[in-house]
Amino acid sequence: MKRLLWAAAALTLLALPLFTDATLGHGWVRILDFALLYVLLALGLNIVVGYAGLLDLGYVAFFAVGAYCYALLSSPQFNLHWPLWVLLPLGAMVAACFGVLLGTPTLRLRGDYLAIVTLGFGEIIRIFLNNLGAPVNITNGPQGVSGIDSLSVGSYNLGQTHGWGFFEFVPVVNAYYLFLIGVLLAIVFSHRLERSRIGRAWAAIREDEIAAASMGINTRNLKLLAFAMGASMGGLSGGLFAGFQGFVSPESFTLMESVMILCMVVLGGMGNIAGVVLGAVLLSVLPEALRAAGPLQQEWLGRVVLDPSNLRLLMFGCALVLMMLLRPEGLLPARARQRELHGE
Repeated sequence: MKRLLWAAAALTLLALPLFTDATLGHGWVRILDFALLYVLLALGLNIVVGYAGLLDLGYVAFFAVGAYCYALLSSPQFNLHWPLWVLLPLGAMVAACFGVLLGTPTLRLRGDYLAIVTLGFGEIIRIFLNNLGAPVNITNGPQGVSGIDSLSVGSYNLGQTHGWGFFEFVPVVNAYYLFLIGVLLAIVFSHRLERSRIGRAWAAIREDEIAAASMGINTRNLKLLAFAMGASMGGLSGGLFAGFQGFVSPESFTLMESVMILCMVVLGGMGNIAGVVLGAVLLSVLPEALRAAGPLQQEWLGRVVLDPSNLRLLMFGCALVLMMLLRPEGLLPARARQRELHGE
């Protein structure tokens, strides 16, 4: 029975972009692509927040680092066009270095103080990217980097349309399958990491850092490792984002993006992989569904002061507030999180 369920789930994931493209159009397949990118980002942040218990409000900085690494080395900006198999690992490694850079001065901080420092780090990275257009033009400033090479796997260019028999694989469908492979690898990695000695040590630090240190756990190194591993996933997703979009600018990496990724982790269930995936999918697809329902909302409400875009944000915010009131542990919480909030 389990094998049949897994087979059905696999077939659904494989057929989903083709079915969506045939029924709803390219726009909704693009939304699925971004949902997978957000899942990858949320899984990376879950390592820092869910496993190690370190609140990070500047996670979008690692996303930006990975995106700009890919953009600068595969565009006319420096006239370099490195291949995908070099750029993605490089972006992940550079982002991991920035994760260690962030983690080093915050080792003694917890809670609100850690959140403030990480928030500042995210804003510093965005401001740097915004101002590195002069006197030496590195990032092209607020104009961003354009003309980025599309994602290519060997000789197969994912930015072009390919026809196989009755099926037509347009760029958004091609990107879906690449992103899906990245997400599945991240899920397997996160699952193995959670059950490893490192994962258990992170759980000990999350519950009581002093007790963990008294048992011989090197809390310093493990915190840095959490920041580095989480940042590497952010850098990987940033590289995929840059190749998919073909354009990056500092405006894509605002504080709101960090808050949104954190909401995905908290809403789905911190520390639980299935919950994080569910939260990321819901919070990336739901706003677009509400946007599509904007004209219908306006028709129902008649002459309303709020325009459809503001009404969409209001409904989205109310849904989050209700969720946190009715189920603060998340949709699919980890057992430790459930015991913590309900004393079970």
